[in-house]
Amino acid sequence: MALRACGLIIFRRCLIPKVDNDAIEFLLLQASDGIHHWTPPKGHVEPGEDDLETALRETREEAGIEAGQLTIIKGFKRELNYVARNKPKTVIYWLAEVKDCNVEIRLSHEHQAYRWLGLDEACQLAQFKEMKAALQEGHQFLCSTEA
Repeated sequence: MALRACGLIIFRRCLIPKVDNDAIEFLLLQASDGIHHWTPPKGHVEPGEDDLETALRETREEAGIEAGQLTIIKGFKRELNYVARNKPKTVIYWLAEVKDCNVEIRLSHEHQAYRWLGLDEACQLAQFKEMKAALQEGHQFLCSTEA
């Protein structure tokens, strides 16, 4: 059975929304271990939690962002399937916008750095093709809806 994890693709828009699509920046966290990969906050589902609860908890634990500081974007949910440490893994991501584009990020010990990045830079740092695709699909969704 695949490991199951959930997370949020967090973004901010500090410029005028809908006028400048480059205003969308994604939050990526750099892992403290392994290959120091960059991903949005995510983590394993704990017993009794539903997927979205897991995503919100992991975001609070890993980035210090509380549920009340976010708006979950309706209509976007992506499932990524890949192999991590020789085991199949499924990660479910939702899109979430920070209500304050200057929100304070407080990293846990699991991460050593964070960056707010435009789509192209985020895709360069997100080394895995599944993650790049999710970022691109999220950006396209935001640019094509009234989200």
